[in-house]
Parts: sequence; C-alpha cells; structure tokens
Amino acid sequence: MKAQPDQRAVILGRYILENKTTVRAAAKIFGISKSTVHKDVTERLRSEDPELYAQVRDILEINKQERHIRGGLATRKKYKDIAERKKR
Repeated sequence: MKAQPDQRAVILGRYILENKTTVRAAAKIFGISKSTVHKDVTERLRSEDPELYAQVRDILEINKQERHIRGGLATRKKYKDIAERKKR
C-alpha cells in the first residue's frame, strides 16, 4: 500500500471500522506491518480525523478485551489438531 501516512491512516481506520477487524488482520490485508497499522490508527488518525479515531479506538478496545479469549480458542484448536493427527 503506497499512500501518504495520513491518507493511509484514514483508509485503515475506515477498513477497521467497516469490518470490525483487528490490527493484525488489517495489516495482513494491506500488506504492511501491524506496528505501522497500530501507529497509523492510534497516532496519525487522531489528528487527521478525530471522529473516525474515536470510533476505531472503541473497536480496538473491544479487541483488546477479547484477545485472551481468541488466544485460548487458538490454543484449544492447536491441541485438538495435534490429537487428531496422532489418531491417524
């Protein structure tokens, strides 16, 4: 994604808002690092579009509260897959 950082921040913010996605998922879609996405939506977006920033911040806060659940589910799936491979 070759856009100016301020424009990129708005594009990423809109994407995260519309798809209710995580920083990691947005980074994967746009082919940039999650550090870049995080910096864009937490710092650059604040000055570029404060209203969008507030909405994105709410989504990021929800993601932060749910991440331990997603991590637990991923671990559960991992060990379930390992057990199924051993059965074969």
